[in-house]
Amino acid sequence: MAHRILVVDDEPHIREVICFALDRAGMSTTTAHDGTVALARFAACRPDLIILDIGMPETDGLEVCRQLRKTSDVPILFLSARDDEIDRVLGLEIGGDDYVTKPFSPRELVARVNVILKRATARPASPEPAALVRKGLALDPLRHLATFEAMPIALTAIEFEIIKALLSRPEMVFNRDRIMALAYSTNTHVSDRTIDSHIRNIRSKLALAGCDSAIDTIHGVGFRIGRCEAAR
Repeated sequence: MAHRILVVDDEPHIREVICFALDRAGMSTTTAHDGTVALARFAACRPDLIILDIGMPETDGLEVCRQLRKTSDVPILFLSARDDEIDRVLGLEIGGDDYVTKPFSPRELVARVNVILKRATARPASPEPAALVRKGLALDPLRHLATFEAMPIALTAIEFEIIKALLSRPEMVFNRDRIMALAYSTNTHVSDRTIDSHIRNIRSKLALAGCDSAIDTIHGVGFRIGRCEAAR
């Protein structure tokens, strides 16, 4: 079955270019021209991924993402203008999986969509442990499920891969390059700031679930899984 993609942008030409590229790649597309319509279309068609423009009038992409993350972990690929770095970082922090800057290459966009979809739906070819556990934090790679003291935590595909890597080697400090290699495809370049945004987002989600010291920063080196104990 073809993957269903919801394309949200207030510019008709941009929507047309994206849909043409995705349709050629064998995907099924639905469009929305603003955030309000996007939320309604999401509820109606339940897409496998959303391509979401940040800079829309009225209900912008960031607010759409905030609303969706209250109930869904559907992958979100943000579109942003080159001079909107703050918005891009914020988008990752509130639950976006990746971003592409305008003007963009349709080929690159399709490649990034495929990477996110594969990561979100792939099943491991080799056996993985039933769960990775550290104190109250548990990760089930087979079911793509994260919990803290039995409370489900909605992680994006990228966030799940990052925390899985840290949990798999609890004594190891991962530098940003290593995290990029594990969480992203080898031909996808992301900045250090993008990785830092994902780390902050993971910490925030775990903190809301009552987890203290989820990820430790080793200054000048990188990151390591923290104590993952219940906050007192």
